[in-house]
Formats: sequence, C-alpha cells, structure tokens
Amino acid sequence: MRWDRPPLHEVAVTLPGWVAGAVDFDATYATDEARMRLAIRLARENIRRGTGGPFGAAVFERGTGRLVAVGMNGVVRLNNSTAHAEMLALQLAERRIASYSLAADGHPAHELFSSCAPCAMCLGAVLWSGVTRLVCGAAREDAERVRFDEGPVFAESYAYLRARGIEIAERVLRDEARAVLDEYAAMGGEVYNG
Repeated sequence: MRWDRPPLHEVAVTLPGWVAGAVDFDATYATDEARMRLAIRLARENIRRGTGGPFGAAVFERGTGRLVAVGMNGVVRLNNSTAHAEMLALQLAERRIASYSLAADGHPAHELFSSCAPCAMCLGAVLWSGVTRLVCGAAREDAERVRFDEGPVFAESYAYLRARGIEIAERVLRDEARAVLDEYAAMGGEVYNG
C-alpha cells in the first residue's frame, strides 16, 4: 500500500465546535436524571448536527454534580475506532483535572453517565479511569437492535467492576436514550462496527 501522506505522530481528540455553545459547564446537575438527560442530549445533538453516532457521555463530580467533561461519538468524524463518547469524556476529564486517574489523591469522586450501556472497550476504560460510579441509559440490546456491535460484554463484566468498587446503575431514562438510537437508525446513520 502506498501512503500519500507522511506518518503522523500525534492524535487529536476533539469535540465538535457546537459543544461550546450547547453545554453549560457552569451548571450543577443535581440529580441522576439531569445528568443522564445531558448525556442523551449530547447524543441527540451529535446525530442531528451530523457530527457522529448516537452516543453521548459526561463525567461529573459525584457529590456536587459539577460537570467535568463531555464526550460524544466521534468515530467517523475523527477516523478513530476508539473515539467513543465514553472514551472522549474520560480522556477530557483526566486532562481537565491533570491526572491519568479520576481517583487521584486530592480530587473528589467522579462518575460517568453514558446514554447507552458501554461497549467492551469503554467498559474496560471505566475500570482504569478511576470513576466510582457508572450510570447507563439505553441497554446493550437497544444498541444491538439498531446493528451496533457492543463486543464481549457479559454479566460477569459488570460483576467484576462491582467487585472492584464501581457502583453501576442501568437503564436510567432508558426510553429517552433508546429514542436517540431509533432516530439514528431511521435517518440511515452509519453503523461503523456492525
């Protein structure tokens, strides 16, 4: 294979330009429902604005509800199979607190809200990220129904996370989250791993 460009030595993880005007980083998200609605809104905006797939995520300080970082699927936009909403939210949160772990000394506990149950890659990242809680909207079967492959995620995967001290809440506002997946399917959105 012939390459038309020299090899790159840097990977940029960016969010679409619309995020700056659409997300209130100064707001406090006091309830699980408010936090999940932000993740769902990010997923919906992402598909409606044509900047990615139907998944959104946000990292919050667990006790205060302070928003630390957001992410939305950017696989196609960034030409990066790892640019899932959860991965971007976790990476940007770690960058914001200047630590490779969201459980670093001197920092509050953090939690990840995802508009959909994470795929195998993102579930693994949850463990290493240092979050103490994972909250999911749509279920795995909702993503698979619209042809997204979530990979090798099993009941034991969640049990492992729980055994490591990560609290997990599933199917929070599931109908609202599933509606975004359905909207994406209805508009003929690209399924890049199905």
